[in-house]
Amino acid sequence: MTYEAESRALDREILAVIERWHRYGESPHDSAFGDLALRVFDYQLRYNAPYARYCARLGVTPACPPSSWEAIPAVPAPAFKEAALTTFDPGSAALTFETSGTSGPARGRHHMETPALYDAALLAAFDRLVLPDDARLRYFNLVPNPQERPASSLGYMMARISERRGKGRTGWYLNGDELLYDEFASDLCSTIEDGCAVFIAATAFALMHALDALERDGTRLALPRGSRIMQTGGFKGRSRVVDRAELYERTCGVFGVAHAAIVSEYGMTELTSQYYQDAVSGNEVGPPWLRARVVGPDRRAVAPGSVGSLLHVDLANRSSCVAVQTEDLGIERAVGFTLLGREAEALPRGCSLDAETLQTLFTPRC
Repeated sequence: MTYEAESRALDREILAVIERWHRYGESPHDSAFGDLALRVFDYQLRYNAPYARYCARLGVTPACPPSSWEAIPAVPAPAFKEAALTTFDPGSAALTFETSGTSGPARGRHHMETPALYDAALLAAFDRLVLPDDARLRYFNLVPNPQERPASSLGYMMARISERRGKGRTGWYLNGDELLYDEFASDLCSTIEDGCAVFIAATAFALMHALDALERDGTRLALPRGSRIMQTGGFKGRSRVVDRAELYERTCGVFGVAHAAIVSEYGMTELTSQYYQDAVSGNEVGPPWLRARVVGPDRRAVAPGSVGSLLHVDLANRSSCVAVQTEDLGIERAVGFTLLGREAEALPRGCSLDAETLQTLFTPRC
């Protein structure tokens, strides 16, 4: 089978998993998930040379494959800064997203061969986990405008959602890192007067600045019934940090919404799919083709209730790396996981390879 035929076949299978859950709420059995994850990994070992070198260093090769999906070697997220981790020529990528680069000058890049998997995964998870009532809202985006920052996965995400699920004109209220406060406040007040429910999508830092400005003006709003607010990202690399509980309390007070109207999104440039905070448990939950493991430095699962680093297996990462090791900490729960963020000054956990070794393994060889 050719590369093109094999890639199309895998995409059809992954898209079918996404569609069944999107339309019917049907999740794959553990055995079906594991089988597909292992086949995607085998495909990546054969076509993603930098990833294959890394796996070989860990003793995993096509001749010595992992015994289960939990044993698939996860590439450290910083490796996306060192090489194009793709199964295809990255020059032909349909989508290329860049990390924020807050931890240094180098930025990681996630190249995707097709937008189909990203778009399908995005809309399915958003519909089921954020818009289960099929609400059509007016979108106020305090996130990077994709027309200014086309490499922002968050900007692309909200542009697609606003286009497919929005009602009325979509607003973009960030110019670089600057909040366009006057325009945001004016448009929001007009929409409230019209009685239109809104969806405010904001990075944690942009939301904090909006709250600061509204509180400074003594403004208290009452968003129409059905409105909701999505906060994403943290304060990594920022001089000011606000506790999530404090941020949510202020958000409820200023915008006149209940806590249940606020949802937290957890995503990464290196992943195709996203997690959202469950309103009942308060934990992060994802769609069934995206699974998180909480592991220790040896990449083995830690005891239930213990803190470890988050390792994600995302079937929609077909054209890059199906398993990604993060620098974020979490605790596994009966439903999803509790996200703790990254410890200040912490080194990447669950990875025994230093930066020099990463460069050796992932830098393309002539």
